[in-house]
Amino acid sequence: MEIFNGEKKDINARRPLVCLFDSGIGGVNLLIECARRVPQADYMYFADNYNVPYGNLEEERIYELVFSVFEKIAAVHPDAAVVACNTVTANCVRSLRAKYSFPVLGVEPAVKQACEYGGNFLVLATEATCRSAAFSALISKYGARATIYPCRNLANKIEQNIFSPDLEKIAFSLPKGNFNSVVLGCTHYIFIEKYIKKLYNCKIFDGIAGTADHLQSVLGITDHFSSQTAKISFFCGNFVKNRAVFEKFKH
Repeated sequence: MEIFNGEKKDINARRPLVCLFDSGIGGVNLLIECARRVPQADYMYFADNYNVPYGNLEEERIYELVFSVFEKIAAVHPDAAVVACNTVTANCVRSLRAKYSFPVLGVEPAVKQACEYGGNFLVLATEATCRSAAFSALISKYGARATIYPCRNLANKIEQNIFSPDLEKIAFSLPKGNFNSVVLGCTHYIFIEKYIKKLYNCKIFDGIAGTADHLQSVLGITDHFSSQTAKISFFCGNFVKNRAVFEKFKH
């Protein structure tokens, strides 16, 4: 993967351009997976680290922040945009799709997969996600055996401590319990997935692979091979930090 900090992508280039958006570093997890599964595309990562976490904000404020960044995304004429934030997907993705002509993909908690896996499962998500109509509909359909735990500060703790050796301690602030699986309903939470798995000793679902596969389908790409590496650039927010997180976790 080639990293660069350019200005704007040439919209006449043959390689597809994909823009990803997250409130902070969480979407880097999805960026890594998309670049791995769809190396035929180039990627621009947009973030809003200085307003993270979105999960603690009211819906009106989330809309304001998201559409401000999406105006910048629209200006580079992407072939697709990926909302790499469960909170934004739950609250804004329908409105984004109604406004913009390019495909807008979203990531949502993998409640359906946990339901199909069977047994009782825990869903960890932000407060804003848990309040949303989209999340309520998902739980109504697949969450009969779900325990919902709104995490007020978990995403922010991960954002602020991503390079800390004490990252593991964050996971142990979560509620104890016995579950057949745990759903990570925020892309930030994936950074502590191994610690959550250690805490609960069960299957973990995050929805990342499914979103990357959806992107591949939307772009009409049928394989995972490319003679060129994906070019990846970082814009908005703390792009220096986001790039550093990418470099640390891309392997």
